[in-house]
Amino acid sequence: MIVALDGTVLVVAQPSMRRDLGASVAQVQWTSTAYLLTVAAFLVVAGRLGDRYGHSRLAITGVLGFAAASAGIALAPGVGWVIALRAAQGFFGALLQPATLALLRLAYPPDRLATPVAVRTSAIGVAAAAGPLLGGLLVAHLGWRAVFVVNVPLALVIAALILAVRVPEPERTGAGRPPLGSAALLVAAVAALVHALAGVPAYGWTAPPTLLGLGGAAGLGVLLVRWERRGAHPLVPAAVARSMPVMASMALLLTASGALSGALFTATFLLQDVRGLGAYDTALRLLPLTAVMVAGAPLAGFAQRRFGARRIALTGTGLVALGIAGLCTEALTGAGGAVLGAGFAAVMVTATGTVVGDAPPGYAGVIGGLKQTATNVGPAFGIALAAGAGAGAEAGAGAGARATPALLALAALAAVGLLPASLLPGRPRGAAAGDLVGEDAGQRGERAPAAHGPADGERR
Repeated sequence: MIVALDGTVLVVAQPSMRRDLGASVAQVQWTSTAYLLTVAAFLVVAGRLGDRYGHSRLAITGVLGFAAASAGIALAPGVGWVIALRAAQGFFGALLQPATLALLRLAYPPDRLATPVAVRTSAIGVAAAAGPLLGGLLVAHLGWRAVFVVNVPLALVIAALILAVRVPEPERTGAGRPPLGSAALLVAAVAALVHALAGVPAYGWTAPPTLLGLGGAAGLGVLLVRWERRGAHPLVPAAVARSMPVMASMALLLTASGALSGALFTATFLLQDVRGLGAYDTALRLLPLTAVMVAGAPLAGFAQRRFGARRIALTGTGLVALGIAGLCTEALTGAGGAVLGAGFAAVMVTATGTVVGDAPPGYAGVIGGLKQTATNVGPAFGIALAAGAGAGAEAGAGAGARATPALLALAALAAVGLLPASLLPGRPRGAAAGDLVGEDAGQRGERAPAAHGPADGERR
């Protein structure tokens, strides 16, 4: 929640930050890019560290480090310090995010995960919606530094809650040396990919910086796969890599989060550059979408338990594609936004519940890191796709018309998610309404002792 709040608050604060620090547009953009690069690059590594050394420790370290970096940004004398501390903030955010998912997996049995996952999704939605509104008020009355000060007491409260709630730690995994080579290759590959995607709005898909970045990321990815296959203790264990529900859920999260973020980027461009609304009014116009997403998350959790992951994921993915296509009309925040919010809530709750619930014991952290990586790389790809299709170009004659092909491309991206959604587990015959989707007596939890080890994941 604190990470989602921080990201959306910053968007409103950046213009004031630029004026106060005398920064260039490129420097201000790097206050977001530096954070995005580090958080995306270190998520899987952070999850693996949590599996090895304990998720509570990683969560405490992450939240306290996030608070310290936020306090440093509030006192920063120049934009260079802000960029460096935002990178540090991203690193600590990477420690925090997989740990929260892993702690949920440890605190709740698989057949009860849907409800806490839905609550988590709703909390993130509330934070994302409140961010621009809170940021507007803080910047207007206290200045841009206040949006980082507010992180400190919130982080301290979270740290106190983590210390107060005792969650049993799993059996530690990954005996032997940490997979430093795999970790370095993964960090470099993800950083190169995210950096290349973040530059698409400025350079385009065919520019040398973009092509070099994408080619470098692909090359590093190939080296990573070869390194992982030779390693005795890979960063992503075979039990995880061979789990079809895990891989399908992450593919679905990547396409859905990319489609949503690209659609919001395009809608914001239309509302501000075509309709002439300010940032605060834009946030108000987009509130119905977020409200439906927040309200729909608990309903999605209930539907997941009753009908199974596959049906709800397919339905949610179809609604995301339909909602984005509906944004091509004038009703930017009407029915199209509501349908999009409902569909995304269904996808997030179902895919997150499946990926976390299917985690072989001892690997919840690395799976949480993979899940968070998908939901961080997805938005970068979605925004790059929207910008490449014409959204975000200079305002003027025909500016509104350029959004239509972008929205249709994003709807197609969402529709691609129907394939991984169809690979999620269905509701087993005769399952009780409270059971988690896709489980049978030989797959999960206390019903099957054989599922309590990595060998369960190897059989998938």
